[in-house]
Amino acid sequence: MSEKLYTPELLGLATELATYPFDDGFANVAEVRSQSCGSSLTAGFDTRGDGTILRIGMKVTACAMGQAASAIFARHANGQNCEGIRSALTAVTQWLAGTDPQPDWRDIELLTPALDYPARHGAILLPWRAAHVALCNAAAAV
Repeated sequence: MSEKLYTPELLGLATELATYPFDDGFANVAEVRSQSCGSSLTAGFDTRGDGTILRIGMKVTACAMGQAASAIFARHANGQNCEGIRSALTAVTQWLAGTDPQPDWRDIELLTPALDYPARHGAILLPWRAAHVALCNAAAAV
């Protein structure tokens, strides 16, 4: 029997998103959508001179799982750069697919109940995908 999908702790993560408001002043912005469920996320990032994340803001239109994943991402995104985000996106994608162990991203274990719900995987990947588009495309343009 699978774990309960929406735990009180997971549902509480959605309120954390208020800590990361999106505004039009971010230097790097990306908007991504999940093809599997239609959830979307617009994320903005300001970075230091070395390309590491300094500040993040999000506008999330997703299920509670997508909101929780976004909050978990935002909690621990500061200090990450394009390569770290690329590596994390690959690791989370493979974990959700069941081919790799749990990735090394703090608090990601809170999303474990969603492993048995592939329809939620697209929403979970949104923040890592948005960061990859915003940071890695910006790095490629330099």
